[in-house]
Amino acid sequence: MSKNLFNHWLSRAVKQGQLGVVFADGSAATFGTPAPGFPEIVLRFTDDRVPRDIVLDPRLGAAEAFVDGRLLIEEGDVMGLVSLLRSNSPWDKGGDFARASTFKRLINRASFAAEQINNRVGSKQNVAHHYDIGNALYALMLDEDHWQYSCAYWGAGVATLAEAQGAKLAHIATKLALSPGQQVLDIGCGWGGMAIHLARHHDVHVTGITLSEEQAAFARDRVRAAGVADKVTILLEDYRDTAQSSRRFDRIVSVGMFEHVGRAQFETFFEASARMLADDGVMLLHTIGRMGGPGTTDAFTRKYIFPGGYIPALSETLAASEKFRLIAADVETLRLHYARTIREWYANCVANRDAIVALYDERFFRMWTFYLAGAATVFEHGGMCNYQIQYVRSRHALPITRDYLLSGD
Repeated sequence: MSKNLFNHWLSRAVKQGQLGVVFADGSAATFGTPAPGFPEIVLRFTDDRVPRDIVLDPRLGAAEAFVDGRLLIEEGDVMGLVSLLRSNSPWDKGGDFARASTFKRLINRASFAAEQINNRVGSKQNVAHHYDIGNALYALMLDEDHWQYSCAYWGAGVATLAEAQGAKLAHIATKLALSPGQQVLDIGCGWGGMAIHLARHHDVHVTGITLSEEQAAFARDRVRAAGVADKVTILLEDYRDTAQSSRRFDRIVSVGMFEHVGRAQFETFFEASARMLADDGVMLLHTIGRMGGPGTTDAFTRKYIFPGGYIPALSETLAASEKFRLIAADVETLRLHYARTIREWYANCVANRDAIVALYDERFFRMWTFYLAGAATVFEHGGMCNYQIQYVRSRHALPITRDYLLSGD
């Protein structure tokens, strides 16, 4: 029965491109029709539970079967597999890829709601789950110049990942409208790339805060090596604790951190930001976002990648920030930049497969590449994008036209 349901599901899910499946009993089936631009993939299942697991929860079931070595990709790779499935069900045409059974969706929603509390202890544990797994992995995956684990900016003439990440830093700096000597707070400073860039190119003083012990230690080393230790301070600190001091900042920047705040803490985040931002200050929030309305985090991401995380819709982000009289002075939607960025990370991981397996094991490598494949394709065919939201507390804080943004890139 599971095989029949599975075949029925795939016959509806794959129309363009071709997916072949060899079942554990030796039987085989083919779905879809070859089409230009669509991959052709062949899978083999090692046990008869795989079809059932996928039917119950397509993304988590397929992910765990792949990670456990029960779903083998005989032709193609995991990026091609996920691309094939997502491209046949694009979000902007009403697609709903990998929809789990009603029971599984209810379980996920209940667990998701419990995780969204994200108090100080929970936030630190959640960050450690992803960012304290070892800098060696990120050294193999990220750009070597800036160590940016967030969406790059692929403008005209930008060819490499390092160039694109540098362009992202410059793009954000332009939106901050910086002046020498200003005090800048970098919430979720990662490995220090943004702080180093701002201090080096704009002569400002940056306080970077993170909850990752490994990131903080490495960022301090990078700051010293860059020769900007007199302008950059890296703290292991929660933004809620930073906000308890009386200190205010001329500029606040946060890149790739808001996704970890948790929906229940959105208002807390913006209340803290408004308290820390100077009256004539500017804040730039760069976050992954949903193109549609609010939703939930899928079970695979919650379990394996970002526990406690949540990708916000623009509507709920602005609804939370407007309660504290933060004016959204500019909103930019980056539609495809992250897809290209993640494909670069995926290519780096594939090229460094042996090194990653040596650091962890085969199972980890399969889990990590499944995560990257799902992430890249959700920006190509799913409902995700990136938002850059520029906030001010005073309508006089910035020029009244956007010309200054164009002159800075």
